[in-house]
Amino acid sequence: MSASSKHQTPREFAVSVVRRLQEAGFQALFAGGCVRDFLLHLPPKDYDVATNARPDEVQKLFGKKRTLVIGAAFGVMMVRGPRSAGTVEVATFRQDAQYSDGRHPDAVHFSTAEEDAKRRDFTLNGMFYDPLTETIHDFVGGKDDIQKEILRAIGDPNERIHEDKLRMLRAVRFTARFGFQLDLQTAEAIRRHVREISIVSGERIQAEMRTMLLHPSRAEAIQLLRSMGLLQEVLPEAIIRGADSPTESFEMAWQATCNRLRLLHSPSFPLAMSILLFGSPSIEELKTREIEARLKQVIDRWKLSNQDADRIAWLLKHATAIEGARQQPWSKLQPILIHPGARELLDFHAVVKKEKGAPDLETPYCIERLSWPEERLNPPPLINGEDLIQHGVPRGKIYRTLLEAARAAQLDDEIKSKAEALALVDQIRFREDSR
Repeated sequence: MSASSKHQTPREFAVSVVRRLQEAGFQALFAGGCVRDFLLHLPPKDYDVATNARPDEVQKLFGKKRTLVIGAAFGVMMVRGPRSAGTVEVATFRQDAQYSDGRHPDAVHFSTAEEDAKRRDFTLNGMFYDPLTETIHDFVGGKDDIQKEILRAIGDPNERIHEDKLRMLRAVRFTARFGFQLDLQTAEAIRRHVREISIVSGERIQAEMRTMLLHPSRAEAIQLLRSMGLLQEVLPEAIIRGADSPTESFEMAWQATCNRLRLLHSPSFPLAMSILLFGSPSIEELKTREIEARLKQVIDRWKLSNQDADRIAWLLKHATAIEGARQQPWSKLQPILIHPGARELLDFHAVVKKEKGAPDLETPYCIERLSWPEERLNPPPLINGEDLIQHGVPRGKIYRTLLEAARAAQLDDEIKSKAEALALVDQIRFREDSR
């Protein structure tokens, strides 16, 4: 590898892969998303190459050390580049057989570029591009649909959905992401097959929803999911109407939710999910235990990680905790602000306030507190369980009560020393014994 090639960009390396294949007598083209992004004047996330070279021919050309077989049966190889360029997926042109399981083809047959294009999901993803001649190869009308800003399934949309039910969610995501219109026939097919999304694993649905919620078009995506009937299938908790909630109230709450999602700036997945779930009137009416039970349904269905599940639950539990922060005792506010999710909770509070058009004095106040030195924001407790033992306090449930009371008094600046903390312990025990 030459010195210059060690510093190739991902695109430069992908072009070199195409050039190497073409010089060896094969057809090789950029494929899929990178072509779409090129036409939309967007930076591609990665570069895929499609070719008529078979997997063994690709491996022979680039060598075993530089290639990784990730799906030989589907004609997919990875070609390793320099560290600066990463890897390029090289896939053989193929034609898929039936999809019995609604996700994977029962068999594949290596084919031509045109046949390969026609097996793909949407026209905007079905084009090829030759970076050496700078020519587009479009067998499915993708370029025209991009110019018209239309998201359209390739061929019969019912067949595309039958092949992989997740394409219904992908159609919504791409439509919202690029600000396109959903083709009428494609939309009709989604509505016709909407119940079949249940076949898709929770993990795949979660991954697709995560991508939607992290993108700035999240509000448009969620609105389209609802209008297509998909939100009811994948996340009914977001649109369950309270028993006494009239339609007008529900629609106002729904619009508020969408506005809040739109106001979020680079949110985490748990924050976006919390905003989406919190907006349902039925959620706001529920008690903490009921919210946790409903959230558990989402966790189990989507197979959420413990980290995501715990953060979403914490944000929903403390959704209104920042309200009136300046009037709250520091001992009540401080445990919230030292929590790892505090910044997300402040973002949550800020967008709720902004959506209502209400002044937000709490967020700047809390941010100022978070800038305090650690020893002031979260000083070490004056006493602990070992101190209680040495002080002669019998072990038991009262330890928690005593330690929490001492900590609150410390944070509220009512006591400043270990001696004062133990004196407070004695006062509390005396009151308890006097009852």
